[in-house]
Amino acid sequence: MATKTPDFTKTFQDMMANFPVDTSSVQDAMKSQSALGEKLAKVALSAAERSTEISAQWAKDTIARMGEAAIVKSEPSDYAKAMTDFASAYAEVTSEHMAAYAEVAKKVQMDTVDLMLTAGKDIASDAQKATEKAVRDTQTAAKKATAAAK
Repeated sequence: MATKTPDFTKTFQDMMANFPVDTSSVQDAMKSQSALGEKLAKVALSAAERSTEISAQWAKDTIARMGEAAIVKSEPSDYAKAMTDFASAYAEVTSEHMAAYAEVAKKVQMDTVDLMLTAGKDIASDAQKATEKAVRDTQTAAKKATAAAK
C-alpha cells in the first residue's frame, strides 16, 4: 500500500501571498550605498588630481633650480655657492609642497567625515522607515490571515 506525499505547494504559495516581501527598502539601500560610493570616489579622485598637480609643480621647481645650479661658473667657490643656494631653495620649496599635501589630506578627511555623518543619518532614517513599514505590513497580513482562518 503506497502513501501519497501531500503537496504543500499551494499552502506555501498562500502563506507567502499573505506575508508579502517589500524589496523597495533593499533597492533604496542599494541606491544610498551607490550614491555614497560615488561621493567618496569624487573626494578620492579630487585629492589624487590635486596631489598630482602638487607633485608636477614640485618637479618643475626642482628642475628649474637644477638648471640654475648646472650653469658653468668661473670660480670654484661659485659652485659651492650655487649648491648652497639650491639646497636652501629646495628646502623652502619642500616645506611649501608638504604643506600643500597636508591641506589636501585635511580636506579629504573633512569631506569624508562629513559624508559618513550624513550617510549615517540617512541610513538610520531609512532603516526606521523600513522597520515601521514592515511592522505595518506584517500586522495587516496577520489580521488577514486570522480573518481567513475564521
